[in-house]
Amino acid sequence: MFFSRSTIFATALTAIGFPALANDVNVYSYRQPELVKPLFDAFTEQSGITVNVQFLKKGLVEKLVAEGNRSPADVILTVDISRLNSVVEAGVTQPIISEILNNNIPAKFRDPENQWFALTTRARVAYASKERVLDGEVTTYEDFADPKWKNRICTRSGTNAYNLALTSAVIANHGKDVAKNWLLGLKSNLARKPQGNDRAQVKAIYAGECDISIGNTYYMAKMLANPEQIEWANSVRIVFPKFKDGGTHMNVSGVAMTKAAPNKDNALKLIEWLSGDTAQEIYAEANGEYPVNPNLSPSNLVASWGTFIPDDTPLVEIAKLRPSSLKLTEIVAFNE
Repeated sequence: MFFSRSTIFATALTAIGFPALANDVNVYSYRQPELVKPLFDAFTEQSGITVNVQFLKKGLVEKLVAEGNRSPADVILTVDISRLNSVVEAGVTQPIISEILNNNIPAKFRDPENQWFALTTRARVAYASKERVLDGEVTTYEDFADPKWKNRICTRSGTNAYNLALTSAVIANHGKDVAKNWLLGLKSNLARKPQGNDRAQVKAIYAGECDISIGNTYYMAKMLANPEQIEWANSVRIVFPKFKDGGTHMNVSGVAMTKAAPNKDNALKLIEWLSGDTAQEIYAEANGEYPVNPNLSPSNLVASWGTFIPDDTPLVEIAKLRPSSLKLTEIVAFNE
């Protein structure tokens, strides 16, 4: 079902038909409701266009393929470059030619064929115990496989999109053989079987179950804003690992327009607005993410975590390596 900005359910919105409201735009989103509601509320206030959202945890591509040209969706919001690429490969998006998007979003954060556009970036980092990990003890992703960390690392499932993207980056930097050995080394260093989400790993550090975890940067902001999780956050510091001959692995959240978009004009207005200063500032301040718009800076909180040099592996290459990273993760039985 769809949510409007006032969280009213629009239950009539289906693949067969939905209210013919001229000033609406319909979004399928993998992004969590609390992360996008401030954005859509601000967009509606400024534009008068109501945003209806269906939040999905899985099956977005399959849903769009099944709906075909009857789909009510105009816009796709998702996280992870591989998910963005998957909707393009499924043939359910259309190119967007927009001078506004080209001006607001650097070329490295846009699909070469204009099928998808990144809106924010995040680094895949190490959360390190302030008490049990010294400054400088972990500096590279290669360090995660060092036997010195045996029984000291926690992470979520190896087949999670964020971890698969990191493994893809390892392949891009070192090749499949090295990546396989890296996965085996990391697996042997785990304090417990992969489980939970990124925040659950920081909780495990706080509880003394492990000393280092792998996670996205913006979760630190979310934990600091949560009274139940602030102690977890305060028990760790963010470390920006890099590849020995590269930089820090980055991933993105992004947007695409569906091929079927029944409200194409409004969809374009929303997508362009999401790349602009107001939305990018909301992303930075409210969500703890790095804006892609070069006119905007990270929030003071995000900036306080430190600086880093992003890895220069093209996002499209990371996406294309996903099948290889998944295969390697399964071969080493990472989650077992």
